[in-house]
Amino acid sequence: MDSHPRDGRKLPRGIAPRMAGVKASGIRRMFELAQTVENPINLSIGQPDFEVPEPVQFAAIAAIRSGQSRYTVTQGLPELNARILDRVRKLTRYEAESSLVTAGVSGGILLAFLVLVEPGDEVLIPDPYFLMYKNLAALCGGVPKTYDLYPDFRFRAERIAGAIGPKTKVVVLNSPSNPTGVTATEEELRAIADVLRGKDVFVVSDEIYDGFIYGGAPHRSIATHLDRVILLSGFSKTYAMPGWRLGYAVGPRDVLDEMRTLQQFTFVCAPTVAQHAALAALDVDMGEHVRAYERKRDALVSGLEDRYRFTVPSGSFYAFLEAPDGTTGSGFAERALEHRLLVVPGGACSERDTHFRVSFAVPDETLARGIDVLKSLAH
Repeated sequence: MDSHPRDGRKLPRGIAPRMAGVKASGIRRMFELAQTVENPINLSIGQPDFEVPEPVQFAAIAAIRSGQSRYTVTQGLPELNARILDRVRKLTRYEAESSLVTAGVSGGILLAFLVLVEPGDEVLIPDPYFLMYKNLAALCGGVPKTYDLYPDFRFRAERIAGAIGPKTKVVVLNSPSNPTGVTATEEELRAIADVLRGKDVFVVSDEIYDGFIYGGAPHRSIATHLDRVILLSGFSKTYAMPGWRLGYAVGPRDVLDEMRTLQQFTFVCAPTVAQHAALAALDVDMGEHVRAYERKRDALVSGLEDRYRFTVPSGSFYAFLEAPDGTTGSGFAERALEHRLLVVPGGACSERDTHFRVSFAVPDETLARGIDVLKSLAH
């Protein structure tokens, strides 16, 4: 468990000190690098390779043509919020008190942290992590502190219990996980809830990959076991809408009311056209695409399981592989780049640099090429 210094980097003159804890994304660097590599094999970026479903496209076009280009109310379209609460209820059995449509899950994370975290408060973050948690916690004046998921990336209640201190205010969960692909079990979530119950802490539960669960298992949420949970999810991954910037938060009414007030003075509201399109998205069955991604997962596992050490992903569309032969994740990513293969070094999303992340949200041909290169690099 590691606390992170607030003065993470030297700042140019005149820049606010709060920016010292915010560092450029290693994942975005790979995205930009892909633009400069000829015919790259890009397994670095986590966004679906399929198109936005046609009913969603048509709904967006209809919204534009009918003049739906003005602000909605801050919390989002009332009919969309009603559908979101219904979706969460059906998916997780969680009867949330309130909901808020956000500008992506990223917007929801920022609003939740700003509302909950005072300067000096600790925010417990799983390691490995989605790098935005650490940066946004620091931006809000919090102190990011990791709890360890290595070596198998399972969520262990005792590790969270060991990380909690008198300054802990927020515990972040992310299941299905980016970057590991691990999904928390009902037993793990219940045990974590038992540890946190009665403590003056909130859980911010990032469940954006709730549409991608493999092996027939249902999605599980800690919100069914604990009251002080802000559940975040959205439309970016399930419906291939990452650029539409549409997410949502559900949870206790008093917290959601404060997030809504803050949204008035930050994002104003989530994108209006995307909100109208989301109403159509909620009627689209995405099962065919999820099954296709499970087949991609299986191809990755069968192709690499005898060459690399990793936990088989049970959700999302990532795998977190240990770099071979004692190399660092960064070193391996550099070697891969020599073969036009782009992966994310583990140090971009962990306090360790022993692994690397691959995304299998790519066309089958690209995935096959990537598997071939990874095999060759493991010799």
